[in-house]
Amino acid sequence: MAAPTSINLEFGGGAELLFDGIKKHHVTLPSQSEPWNVKQLLVWIQQNLLKERPELFVQGDSVRPGILVLINDADWELMGELKYQLQDQDNVVFISTLHGG
Repeated sequence: MAAPTSINLEFGGGAELLFDGIKKHHVTLPSQSEPWNVKQLLVWIQQNLLKERPELFVQGDSVRPGILVLINDADWELMGELKYQLQDQDNVVFISTLHGG
């Protein structure tokens, strides 16, 4: 059984507006049989933090195109994207590059 995992989430570039305007969240993910990965984190975020318009944040089981994801200041594409196993005290940042015009 994997222990609870505490991580820091940050939303920017307008993405924070989908989360009641709150940019930074310190969350503890509950224990589960396997370690948490980013795919599971996105489901948890939708169920627990996302306040409105999920279609602007997620598409299918991933983030919507135009949302940059950084894990500990590195592009998530270098970390394994959805498969990356979260570690205690990881910093995960979601930055929207989509802007109205």
